[in-house]
Amino acid sequence: MKQINLIDLFAGCGGLTEGFVSSKSYNTLAVVEWEKYPLDTLKTRLLNKWGYSDEEIFIHYDIQDTKGLLDGTKKEGFESKVGLKKLLGGISVDLIVGGPPCQAYSLAGRAQDKFGMKKDYRNYLFESFARLVQIYSPNFFVFENVPGILSAKPGDILITDRIRTVFDSIGYEISTDLRNEALIDISYYGVPQIRKRVIIFGTKKNNRNKIPKFYEALHNKKLENQEILKSHLQGMTKFKPKTANKSMVTYEPIGKNSFSNNIPRTHSLRDTNIFEVLAKDIETGNFKYSTTQSKKELYFEKTGRKSNFHKYHVLEYDKPSNTIPAHLHKDGLCHIHPDSTQKRSITPREAARIQSFPDDFVFTGPMTANYKMIGNAVPPKFSKSIADSLLEVL
Repeated sequence: MKQINLIDLFAGCGGLTEGFVSSKSYNTLAVVEWEKYPLDTLKTRLLNKWGYSDEEIFIHYDIQDTKGLLDGTKKEGFESKVGLKKLLGGISVDLIVGGPPCQAYSLAGRAQDKFGMKKDYRNYLFESFARLVQIYSPNFFVFENVPGILSAKPGDILITDRIRTVFDSIGYEISTDLRNEALIDISYYGVPQIRKRVIIFGTKKNNRNKIPKFYEALHNKKLENQEILKSHLQGMTKFKPKTANKSMVTYEPIGKNSFSNNIPRTHSLRDTNIFEVLAKDIETGNFKYSTTQSKKELYFEKTGRKSNFHKYHVLEYDKPSNTIPAHLHKDGLCHIHPDSTQKRSITPREAARIQSFPDDFVFTGPMTANYKMIGNAVPPKFSKSIADSLLEVL
């Protein structure tokens, strides 16, 4: 079978791309991303690992400006030198994949939106995705997002109804039962974290019979048990905390640190003390701090301040991690390493392992950008399941 030509929109650092490219049955014609560090990371990966040579396929541009994206228009803040029209010429596109930014659909994002989601442009980025589907007319598309998309109602209309209507108007169909077919718990696909995602698979209307076949293939790849954390942190560098000054702690490796993107962030002395207490509580099996209230009381004991919520969470070896979020670029307090002696949060490389990125996948840019792009990515191991499921129904 000939390779399947795809375009990746909202490509990020390439978690979705990695799964498709690693299957060896797909050919990436173009990737579009508006943040520089993730695009540089994806570019490095495809050129150095997967043998791509045409640097023009990496398009740094804002997808909302569809005309500029197609024509190669210069736009302040972006570096693209060629548009999709010139890049693709007469090459047919078989598949478009992508995951529009999900913050506006997430429950956390909605809670912070005083306008009830009505004014957040990110709610409608699927329309930019749909415009390119209409223009390039692929047989299929794959659209990834958070579970909150199933209940989000900007303008008091379900966003899934808006999505269904838009794609129907250009000749495509999606599942009529997204909650049961499209909502996937990735921890059952070999990825050691609780991470539920909605995978919307769309086809031209004459291919509508492929929709249930795709979801059947994807659900058949579900494992019997959730993936747990332990084996994914085995062999990683251990770090020793050292006090940099009276209030801050840095870390030095015990032995050789042979991993890229694997330096712990600096923490306050106060936080490291709390990390140690919480991790040791799990190690010893006491579970004194297993409730929200007990963690709030510990926080008051250590800081003298009361809080209405607790912000600390220790990962456990015999369970999946909690979701790896983009918020990791702000702090790692909800992703504390399970080894109490290290008294730290996870490194970017450890977050990448929990997201199922291989160790030779190098992330460019500063540590904060690494955390953000890793948290925003589709886990490559799961995206490979998507790619393989699609191959089964072609």
